[in-house]
Amino acid sequence: MEKTLIILKPDCMEKRLAGVVLDRFQKAGLDIVAAKLTRLHDTLLREHYAHIATRPFFPALAQFMGSRPVLVAVLQGENAIARVRELLGPTDSAKAPKGTIRGDYGTDVTVNICHASDSPENASAEINRFFAPNEVFA
Repeated sequence: MEKTLIILKPDCMEKRLAGVVLDRFQKAGLDIVAAKLTRLHDTLLREHYAHIATRPFFPALAQFMGSRPVLVAVLQGENAIARVRELLGPTDSAKAPKGTIRGDYGTDVTVNICHASDSPENASAEINRFFAPNEVFA
């Protein structure tokens, strides 16, 4: 069974869509094996987004991601990483088809409801970044 990390972003929380989004993942056969509400601080955001921290759009992304508490969760299931990303649709919500989570609820490339790990290596690093081993129940 594969694990992946998701972050229900500030827009998801503001629109009160956390239950709807989690329901879609669960109906697709994915299990929630860890979850917590947290506020993302600058140090954590710089670590999480290290691959883009020097890009000109990073300050706006960091401000958005730290603007309110977010729900961080670990989902588990067969091919969880690919399945979560398929359910979400493309990163740019404006290009995401209706029926995908981002296509139904997102706005653009940043305000797009949910972050999801993009590879097994990143999923492992991200899960370890946000959860202690004893907080993941799988």
